[in-house]
Amino acid sequence: MTHGTGSQGPVADGRHTVVVGGGLAGITTALALADAGVRVTLLEGRPRLGGLAFSFQRGELTVDNGQHVYLRCCTAYRWFLDRIEGAALAPLQDRLDVPVLDAARPAGRRLGRLRRDALPVPLHLGRSLATYPHLSLADRAKVGRAALALKGLDLADPALDTQDFGSWLAAHGQSERAIEALWDLVGVATLNAVAGDASLGLAAMVFKTGLLSDPGAADIGWARVPLGDLHDRLARKALDSAGVRTEVRTRVTSVCEDVNGGWSVQVPGETLQADAVVLAVPQREAHDLLPAGALDAPERLLEIGTAPILNVHVVYDRKVLARPFFAALGTPVQWVFDRTEASGLREGQYLALSQSVAQDEIDEPVAVLRERYLPELERLLPPARGAAVKDFFVTRERTATFAPTPGVGRLRPGARTKASGLYLAGAWTATGWPATMESAVRSGVGAADAVLGALGRPRPQHLFEFEEAA
Repeated sequence: MTHGTGSQGPVADGRHTVVVGGGLAGITTALALADAGVRVTLLEGRPRLGGLAFSFQRGELTVDNGQHVYLRCCTAYRWFLDRIEGAALAPLQDRLDVPVLDAARPAGRRLGRLRRDALPVPLHLGRSLATYPHLSLADRAKVGRAALALKGLDLADPALDTQDFGSWLAAHGQSERAIEALWDLVGVATLNAVAGDASLGLAAMVFKTGLLSDPGAADIGWARVPLGDLHDRLARKALDSAGVRTEVRTRVTSVCEDVNGGWSVQVPGETLQADAVVLAVPQREAHDLLPAGALDAPERLLEIGTAPILNVHVVYDRKVLARPFFAALGTPVQWVFDRTEASGLREGQYLALSQSVAQDEIDEPVAVLRERYLPELERLLPPARGAAVKDFFVTRERTATFAPTPGVGRLRPGARTKASGLYLAGAWTATGWPATMESAVRSGVGAADAVLGALGRPRPQHLFEFEEAA
């Protein structure tokens, strides 16, 4: 086994916590506990950290498995970036600006923009909506009224989770076009579901927090380097510096409570003894590792559905897109990002298409996807018509997120289990957020807080600053 320990972290006492899973939730839990002086071992089955937000090599290219973005309101993920000294590598826009191309409109009239002004909420989006060409005048007026109704919803009301967002929008005067050109444009990317399949509770949370809380809340940030630089390399460096023992390629086979109240964590060739264990793995894996009696209804974890995301990667021999990204309407294409610089490509341009709600396409052969998407890119981007395609490939995350369906809220467990010393973390736990990097980091903070409480350790002040910022 490789040992990754450092010397700068606080001196740990005898208490030992094992964190199972090296995604964002597990990394956050480990860092938070180590910062509070707890001895931590982090175990990850894959050869790298970062969970479902990672990079790999394809020839000369460094490729992200999928395009991940965050918003200014994602205070926990921003804390995480600061903690691993990666904030400068994933900067935020100065001000929300989303170019939206409608392939169904005549050339020259396709571009609309969703931008904010430096005005208080909800006026910050007023001018942008008033001039948004992809909605009729009547639709624009009704969007404003629906936004105010959304702002009035109480996110703590459990009844919101039982309703679907699409029905609520229809009841508030939103046309099919308004849902496609505005609500789903944002919702599909953040929730990985269309409005009709999404919990009103989760949708309201996204729109209230992102668009109706603070003028800058929805400004978009994304990594200008491969995700692996952040979530693997810099995260590993931070863990090492904090004194965390990090083991990759180490799959946990069982987690059992000892007679003395401690825990035994079994990995091939070794049994680790711990005072506390955090399962920071996907819901099905957590279900399989949970000891009997740890949750009242463990089968609920298996009822939390999953939703896929497909990513289509195209390398052209020349530049075909002048902006860093755009969203699209009237076409199967959803969001397109320029990954040329981040991937290390020296000539031409590399575009990544992020296709959420990909249930119908996730298993399509590459040849079929190529025939579907290359002509669509030519429709949207005239310079692509004369460009040669040097590479075309896809990455598939079949269980990219949990499905944010109505009723999912009651299935999501909190950090604490009924077994003393056993905790849960992961974007799928009860964070109040949909399956995002923000939800993953928040879950890790919650799990660390629960462990520290049980061990009688004080909370490190800096860790919870983001809650004040929120």
